[in-house]
This record gives sequence, structure tokens and C-alpha cells, in this order.
Amino acid sequence: MSLLMSGTDISTVEVTNISSHGFWLLSRGKEYYLSYEDFPWFKNQTIRNISNVIEESANHLYWPHIDVDLSYESIINPDQYPLKAAIIAQHN
Repeated sequence: MSLLMSGTDISTVEVTNISSHGFWLLSRGKEYYLSYEDFPWFKNQTIRNISNVIEESANHLYWPHIDVDLSYESIINPDQYPLKAAIIAQHN
């Protein structure tokens, strides 16, 4: 007997912990830390809004309640994506 699955492999993504400095995201067997300093869009959000994350494609995460989308590359190397500076300046 052979077990074959048809369809697409669905990768789950989940927020595993939230602190006053950022949150941890588990996806594809790896854990990522998103600090509020690097990702200010999440700083004043509710647990529900941060936890509601969807992996829309192989390299794209989306938080529908706050309309934020990020690539894994921007999570791994946030310093290479300077848009955060413009967002922080708008809130000060």
C-alpha cells in the first residue's frame, strides 16, 4: 500500500510568544523573532491581530487585521529594509 497525498503542501505559521519587546513566529520548522524596534507596525496591536498571520506564498506572510505583509527576507535581515524609519517618523 502506498500513501500518496494529492494537492498542495500547506505550511502553517504560528505566533508562539509575545513580549513587550516583540514576538516569535514559528514557520517551516524555524523560529523568527520580530522586535517592535525593527517592525513597529506590531507594537500597539492586540494579541489577536498579531496572531492572525497567513502564509500567502512561499516567501510572503500577511497579517490581514493590520494590513501588514512581510517577506521572510525582510524578517531575517530587517536592516536591509529601511521603510521602518519612515513609519517611526510618522508616529513621533
